Amino acid sequence: MGENAETILLGDSGVGKTSLLVQFDTGSFQSGNFAATVGIGFTNKVVTVGDTRIKLQIWDTAGQERFRSVTHAYYRDAHALLLLYDVTNKTSFDNIRAWLGEIREYAQSDVVIMLLGNKTDCGNDRVVKKEDGKRLADEYQVPFMETSAKTGVNVELAFLAVARQLKARKSENPDETKFNVQDYVREQSQRSTTCFTTNCQTT
Repeated sequence: MGENAETILLGDSGVGKTSLLVQFDTGSFQSGNFAATVGIGFTNKVVTVGDTRIKLQIWDTAGQERFRSVTHAYYRDAHALLLLYDVTNKTSFDNIRAWLGEIREYAQSDVVIMLLGNKTDCGNDRVVKKEDGKRLADEYQVPFMETSAKTGVNVELAFLAVARQLKARKSENPDETKFNVQDYVREQSQRSTTCFTTNCQTT
């Protein structure tokens, strides 16, 4: 049994969307700066949730304002949106509310949203506390985790959590439909806290 799930990466330019996608797709971090994504980039990745194979069609969008109208056209068909900010860039965090406003305006009402604070490997440069990210996520009732596209911390978990939630929504099994992505993220993130993240959690 397989299902397709269109997933879109959103957030300001430079927050690490392309790096996150490359890390998830290849398991590695490519150093050096990517040219800014022009319009839309695209990758397919199959994840297995229980006995179901879910094909995530992941769209990497340009953060720049001039591409926004292109991006809006993709919102409608999206099953899931991963919304990123950079923990070392306060503006990218402040802009999350505007992104959430756009999502409310253009996306389906039942779209799965996940808020990700990326670049946690940059401990000393952090300006957005983890608590701030969590508070914002709670306000909008969306799950939240911090990631590092560089070290890979929580990257796979973010996509797996989205896939699990999508599967749970379609399930006929009442136990599965009760799946709570926020609880899942909390349990799994605690389990996967590694030495990479500890030096960033204190800032």
